Amino acid sequence: MIDCLPRYETPALDSDPAWRALQDLARAEAQREPLLRPFLDAAVLAQPDLAHALAVLLADLLADGHLDASRLYRLILDIYAEQPALPRIALEDLDAVAARDPATRDALAPLLYYRGYRALQAQRIAHWLWRHERRALALWVQSRNVALFSIDIHPAARIGARVMLDHGTGIVIGETAVVEDDVSILHGVTLGGTGKAAQDRHPKVRRGVMIGAGAKVLGNIEVGEGARVAAGSIVLKPVPPHATVAGVPAREVARAGSAWPALDMRQTLAE
Repeated sequence: MIDCLPRYETPALDSDPAWRALQDLARAEAQREPLLRPFLDAAVLAQPDLAHALAVLLADLLADGHLDASRLYRLILDIYAEQPALPRIALEDLDAVAARDPATRDALAPLLYYRGYRALQAQRIAHWLWRHERRALALWVQSRNVALFSIDIHPAARIGARVMLDHGTGIVIGETAVVEDDVSILHGVTLGGTGKAAQDRHPKVRRGVMIGAGAKVLGNIEVGEGARVAAGSIVLKPVPPHATVAGVPAREVARAGSAWPALDMRQTLAE
């Protein structure tokens, strides 16, 4: 774990009650499990805000024999200083996981341990690098994401806020894909293309969509706002807003049953 590195000027999240609450959770966890005290100190308790905590955690994870953690730490904090929305979106992502995942009691565990959350924050760093023409480094971050988490999200893919990658393992999201706000995607999902065409070729997932485990959504098609894609489905045609699709190939089988399926995470087909 990175230790004793200089502070960088980033948006002050330490004044946010949410950050203080995360630190309180970490203190309680350190009391319950003293063996984790050094980790919790370095990752959360010694950090002034979420931006610094994420920089420490992501730098330690992404570092390898070619790029050391200290340089990555400085890079990530520079990016957060340049785009202050990123740490705030990261906080919203944490809240989304805590609210939607029944196995999650609070926001501390996703920050420290969940591969879906950590891979998503790394992709946000890669996306910034891609947009600023640092594409070789963006692809390096992508490759580390794959190696560490078995999650492959192209740096150019556009992903909104309050997104949950539940479990995360096996998720693939292509270059021209769009995932809007308030979406939940389970493990094994592919947002892929249908051929070698270089133009816009990946799905556009609108707000509030839930995509079940193992589903494949292929081609430049739209999954409408508030829709549900059942587990194991193969989607080759546009999905209407607030519809539930299932099957191979997928077809509409019901209405979604709620305005925002991504929030209630109800995955049964029966209304």
